[in-house]
Amino acid sequence: MNAPVGRRTGRRQALFLLYQWDLTGQALTSLYEGEPDEFALALAESVAARTPALDRRITDSSPDWPADRLGTLERNILRIGVYELEEGTVPHEVAINEAVVLAKRYASEDAARLVNGILGRVAREEEAA
Repeated sequence: MNAPVGRRTGRRQALFLLYQWDLTGQALTSLYEGEPDEFALALAESVAARTPALDRRITDSSPDWPADRLGTLERNILRIGVYELEEGTVPHEVAINEAVVLAKRYASEDAARLVNGILGRVAREEEAA
């Protein structure tokens, strides 16, 4: 593995891996030029392993925008965000903010609002559980 990168960069790398994996169905490690960061690869592999459950959670939290109706980019940003919310590896605010930043940078302002709304709902459900 290469030298560790910051978590924000790692999430970006994980998003790129998941996006390509979602489109092609190829193995995650074959989709990144060079070697991805250890955090990025672990995050992408964890999200990919839990994709059906994460997609159900996204759909349950947003019946008007089920996971299978979302764009590939938005769906994978949400998968990362929901995974981090459920795992509790970072505070809810951080998980939501990082996902919104990815959506703003690589999708659109509308996508960022959608991501914020869905992840906010998931976070409230997590806190209530």
